[in-house]
Amino acid sequence: MAYQDHIIEMSQLIKSKNGTWDGINAESVARMRLQNRFKTGLEIAKYTADIMRKDMAAYDANPANYTQSLGCWHGFIGQQKLISIKKHFKSTDRKYLYLSGWMVAALRSEFGPLPDQSMHEKTSVPALIEELYTFLRQADARELGMLFRDLDAARAAGDKKKEDAIIDQVDNFQTHVVPIIADIDAGFGNAEATYLLAKKMIEAGACAIQIENQVSDEKQCGHQDGKVTVPHEDFLQKVRAVRYAFLELGVDNGVIVTRTDSLGAGLTKQIAVSNAPGDLGDQYNSFLDCEEITPENAKNGDVVLNRNGKLLRPKRLPSNLFQFREGTGEDRCVLDSITSLQNGADLLWIETEKPHVEQIAGMMDRIREVIPNAKLVYNNSPSFNWTLNFRQQIFDIWAKAGKDVSAYDRANLMSVEYDGTALAAEADEKIRTFQADGAKRAGIFHHLITLPTYHTAALSTDNLAKEYFGDAGMLGYVLNVQRQEIRQGIACVKHQNMAGSDMGDDHKEYFAGEAALKAAGADNTMNQFA
Repeated sequence: MAYQDHIIEMSQLIKSKNGTWDGINAESVARMRLQNRFKTGLEIAKYTADIMRKDMAAYDANPANYTQSLGCWHGFIGQQKLISIKKHFKSTDRKYLYLSGWMVAALRSEFGPLPDQSMHEKTSVPALIEELYTFLRQADARELGMLFRDLDAARAAGDKKKEDAIIDQVDNFQTHVVPIIADIDAGFGNAEATYLLAKKMIEAGACAIQIENQVSDEKQCGHQDGKVTVPHEDFLQKVRAVRYAFLELGVDNGVIVTRTDSLGAGLTKQIAVSNAPGDLGDQYNSFLDCEEITPENAKNGDVVLNRNGKLLRPKRLPSNLFQFREGTGEDRCVLDSITSLQNGADLLWIETEKPHVEQIAGMMDRIREVIPNAKLVYNNSPSFNWTLNFRQQIFDIWAKAGKDVSAYDRANLMSVEYDGTALAAEADEKIRTFQADGAKRAGIFHHLITLPTYHTAALSTDNLAKEYFGDAGMLGYVLNVQRQEIRQGIACVKHQNMAGSDMGDDHKEYFAGEAALKAAGADNTMNQFA
């Protein structure tokens, strides 16, 4: 509803109360309504799910329309990210939020920092989703509040042209609320546990839920060793549980991202149930590392498979886990991905050990032979040494082309001595274009960085501590933080405004009129940053 329409509607409602509501100002109500566009998390989930579906269709039409996100571990971090995006790019189109289970475990658990093994309280995930959207909604309220102040100033100056221009900005205001892809890990238990947690996440505002095919109670970070996968049917039960949660809550467009860790997972906890040769369970079991046996050399407690008339004994570790054959990871990823898409998933996530477009594309080519519009969410992970990986890729390309690489030590390419070389420059250019290249060649619809703000917080804090506690003293803060905020127009240099002080003043004026005791007087030190 347009600004003036809100005012008209409220004026009529106030008038209908026969004078008892005359202390309520219709325009003030209109402003408060526009500053609180989303009343519930479910409204956010429905709104953002439609955005993702539209973006997925746009990507299918042109892979240049890929989407991006950064992982955020606090509402303030997510808020500042979206404020920055609007400042620099004037639009939030195709820009999302990512909620990383790794960062929840490391930063948001009541147990303190934890490894990425699903040991944190599962309720901390929906709590963070709600927190992120609370901060994004506050960013809307703050920005609209500043427009309303400008509107009042234009009216006071009698500038009708400026007044109309500001009202047009209000009517065409783009919200900071964007889709969030939220990590549910391996589901935190059985399918019922997954369903219950998914409901909480959706009610908090999540339109997209990412779930992985590891064993819940053995889950590991995708870039660590010791990963254990589950048979497809076990995983699909959880995929269906998430879909049921979306449908129960009326988010019919909800997005499910199925992640396979099979490329780096060499173990399974279970042998899949198989009822006929070639069925899904049999395909899963076909990747097991087995040895042929006879009844005579079978051992007590052996688990035995019957395949093509032969008895096969899967290799079982002392941990009671079963081992896959080496070199089967890519085949398992392809089967996992096709099976997920055929059973209700919308997007894929293949966790790889390095950022290599052709490796990813090789698997996606096979998947797209069966599912032509298959699309990936890809983790541009900080666990990769991007500099070393891409310098080694360029080294290999040069060597294969017969170019002289004798000046370079492939194993030592991270060394600062190579920073100014032609090889390093070409590698950096490949890093720069990695997302566009991956979107075009490898079906990557969404590029995310899981843990970027974890690292930026550590880096900026280290730099400040080094300067402030060293010889620079207060200059360490002023020169490298406050002065840069002023020069670069960082909104939170006015931290009282960012925390809602001006909005609080507006409300005081609505409620108390001229009797309001406001904070934004002449003695407010924030005036130094006008």
